[in-house]
Amino acid sequence: MFSVILIWLYMLFTCYVIGFACISVIKGKETYRCRKETSYLYAGIGAVTVYSQFFSIFWKVGFLANVILLLICVLCIAVFRKKLLEELHTCRLTITPLRAAVILLLFLLFAYGTSTGIIHYDTSLYHAQSIRWIEEYGVVPGLGNLHSRLAYNSAAFCLSALYSMAFMGGQSYHCCAGFMAFLLALVCVEAFAKERIKRPKLSDFARLTAVYYLLIIFDEMVSPASDYFMVLLVFFIVIRWLDLIERKESLYLPYAFLCVLGVVALTVKLSGALILLLVLKPAFMMIKEKRGKEIFRFLGLGILTVLPFLVRNVILSGWLIYPFTAVDLFSFDFKIPKGMAEYDAREIQVWGRGFSDVERYGEAVSAWLPEWIRSLDGTNKIFLAMAFGGVVLLVLLIMYAIVKKKKDMADFLHVAGTLTVCFLFWLLSAPLIRYGCVFLWLTPVLVWGNLYLKISPHLDRFKIYFILIAIFGIYKLSAFGMEVYKGATASYLIRQKDYDNFETTAYELHGITFYYPASGDRVGYRDFPSAPLRAEDIFLGDTIEEGFKDVTHQ
Repeated sequence: MFSVILIWLYMLFTCYVIGFACISVIKGKETYRCRKETSYLYAGIGAVTVYSQFFSIFWKVGFLANVILLLICVLCIAVFRKKLLEELHTCRLTITPLRAAVILLLFLLFAYGTSTGIIHYDTSLYHAQSIRWIEEYGVVPGLGNLHSRLAYNSAAFCLSALYSMAFMGGQSYHCCAGFMAFLLALVCVEAFAKERIKRPKLSDFARLTAVYYLLIIFDEMVSPASDYFMVLLVFFIVIRWLDLIERKESLYLPYAFLCVLGVVALTVKLSGALILLLVLKPAFMMIKEKRGKEIFRFLGLGILTVLPFLVRNVILSGWLIYPFTAVDLFSFDFKIPKGMAEYDAREIQVWGRGFSDVERYGEAVSAWLPEWIRSLDGTNKIFLAMAFGGVVLLVLLIMYAIVKKKKDMADFLHVAGTLTVCFLFWLLSAPLIRYGCVFLWLTPVLVWGNLYLKISPHLDRFKIYFILIAIFGIYKLSAFGMEVYKGATASYLIRQKDYDNFETTAYELHGITFYYPASGDRVGYRDFPSAPLRAEDIFLGDTIEEGFKDVTHQ
């Protein structure tokens, strides 16, 4: 836990400074000021994620990457010293002793949760190895030929490698998912302000849903799984977007900033890609105001954000977006064969539907959907039923708004429609709950929550809302408390729980020792490099840095 706290303090410093500098530079002479400190931190997370990806293209992500990051921070402080001091002074004045106590309590609670818990199966399968490849080599051509899942590129792995501190000679820490969970918890606490409980807004419904997610992943966020990063980012984007439309924000800037963060979410996991439909609002605002320069500025920023992700994809697999083969632009020696890529894509979809037989890929929705629904737990079945009802209700609301020319409904319909499209895309592609729970949950919460807020003036809104919070809180917090109590241990108060490691068998290729599991398909982090199966001689040259080719290129 102590090690996690130290790394988090370092992350708070670097992300805040970088985020503040990025927002200051991008907004230029616009008189916009972020209203929440967490906005600078999330902007910093986005910028540092892009930085770590770019760095990995040229060098391993470790000591040098952190030295340069610190030098950038020092430069940012020197350039923006006056503005930064003013912002910190304002922050100090607005944080009451009670709020400071809540922040400290959450900080310690989530630091403890990040220090121990359950290591995800896929982390031992390929997440840990992916992060170690970034720590040791940055990016290696054709790495997916050694193990196809190592080509499942995620920006989250680069961020994890940057802050893993593996270069210090101890263990490789994996604190980033927990850090982002802590930041989202700070955002969620805003829902429990006295005035918001008395008069809840739609964003508060989204916050309560995020609290539900945080309680679920509390004993899992020790694992650097990309799913957590994407879901946590999308929750933040949606909550802040709702905050903006609730206060009728007229500037395009904050919406555009959130859309850039949406691009970051795309690079973390492709299941969150359609959140970028939110870009329609700031694009329309800039076109309406004839801000041509700003349009190109944010287009360029979006391209800059996604560029290292695409470059890494190409280097790792030979495909622009692996394992999807619709865009086939390259013919490198290290390119993963099209048949293998297509098989991987089908396997992802089938696995998401709860099956292990890839032959079921071509089944009609009517064939696999009922079986998938039956496999859901009771809570998610309720959310799914509400989501289907919410889709119908949203269509009716859109028709009503068009007929009655209700322009004031446009903002709500836009964000609810975006989440609905994300939900349907997830449902009809690879509907594994952890891939898209944020869309399954937020779609009904926003649509039905909006209906509740419309009819609640005719009811006692405060009493009903308070009762709902009380029931939700007593049930979930008591269950959460019991889980934390049962799993409580003092063994990780200093160091974070390490990756799970498994027994392996060693072999040599070109004088380099490789590993594969003695049984099963998991290795972990320690034995490196490894793959689930013993690899043939697929070196492109004599060294790992030169990359790997497909066995058919022998």
